[in-house]
Amino acid sequence: MEKITYHKEGDYLIPDLIMENSCEDYHIGKYGRLRLNYIKEYKKGLYTELMIKGTLSKHLADIERSATEGVNTIIKKLAESENINEDLKSNNQLEWVQAMNNIKNRAEEIVYNEIIYV
Repeated sequence: MEKITYHKEGDYLIPDLIMENSCEDYHIGKYGRLRLNYIKEYKKGLYTELMIKGTLSKHLADIERSATEGVNTIIKKLAESENINEDLKSNNQLEWVQAMNNIKNRAEEIVYNEIIYV
């Protein structure tokens, strides 16, 4: 068990606390920010635990990575199953864009429900 040390500032003793892994730089994008907002609002215990342990950034970066991979995988599978390919893109770009936007929206909805908002 580690002993907490203190330093004096004026009349107060201030604990010397150092967060581990605080120097690591994580990429947190759209999905990480959505997860952060969700746990701040609805999972306050988890948010507090991650903050105290100093692992919030790592958690958000892991969510970002797995959500991005999930969306990309789902998009590929749905596009293949619905026959949305380069031939359609070259023959009818507007229809291809509509189909891909539809697929992306469905893929993100799945990821929201399975990874971010749990």
